[in-house]
This record gives sequence, C-alpha cells and structure tokens, in this order.
Amino acid sequence: MSNFSAFMKSNKKQRQNELYAATKSLTDENGVPLLWELRPVTTRENEAIREECMTEVQVPGKPGMYRPHVNMSAYQAKMVAAAVVMPDLHDAALQDSYGVMSPEELLKEMLDDAGEYADLAVKVQQISGFTSLAEDVETAKN
Repeated sequence: MSNFSAFMKSNKKQRQNELYAATKSLTDENGVPLLWELRPVTTRENEAIREECMTEVQVPGKPGMYRPHVNMSAYQAKMVAAAVVMPDLHDAALQDSYGVMSPEELLKEMLDDAGEYADLAVKVQQISGFTSLAEDVETAKN
C-alpha cells in the first residue's frame, strides 16, 4: 500500500458507540443503573451545533462593533443530545412523560443531578475526541 492509498476512506478506522450509566436514578428491576448508548459527534456536527449556538454581541464601550459569542450552555446541551442514541431523546412519549418539548430539555429533566449531567457531558467530549488540558499536559510529560 502506497503512502497515499493509506489515507483512503476505506482504511479509516470507525469509532464505536459506547454504553454508559448516565444516572443512578433510572434503574432496572434489580436496581442496576440503565445503560445509555452514546456515539461520537463528528466534526461537521460539532461545527453545525457551534454555529447554531453563536450570536453576535456588542463589544462593551464600542458602539456599532460586534463580536461572535457562543452560548456554551446551549452548545453543551445540544452536543450531549446529539451523542445520545438510546434512550431516544426525540421520542414524543418520553418527552411528554417529563413534560418537555426538546431533547435538550429532556436530558436536563432525566439528569436533574448536576454532577451526573456534567459527567455525561465529559464522557461525550471524550468519545468525540476532545481532551482536557490536564490530559494533554500529562501526555506531553510522558
């Protein structure tokens, strides 16, 4: 295989979905937390989500000047919702059972423990290829 052909799509490794217990409050009949299926968010999906969450805000003290601003809370919620395969956050019956109208709202109702929600967001970032600064520093040290 030549160097060039090694870059062909047919040689690209596929990332796998992962199972993750997102909350202790949703369990099976034996009290074992239910597993959620998560998938990696692609670069294109990430860019679309960022764009959707971006607005123009006025630069303080500079009338008529604007800069882009990303609503990070909305971005994180949309990113996590995009990664959840199961449960189906778009299911109307599931949304109705929690009294919400969007996948992002449903996530926040299902994971009303702020720590569990944050942990799920970190897990989604990890499987989507994001690393923390601490991880990058540790890798550089070794």
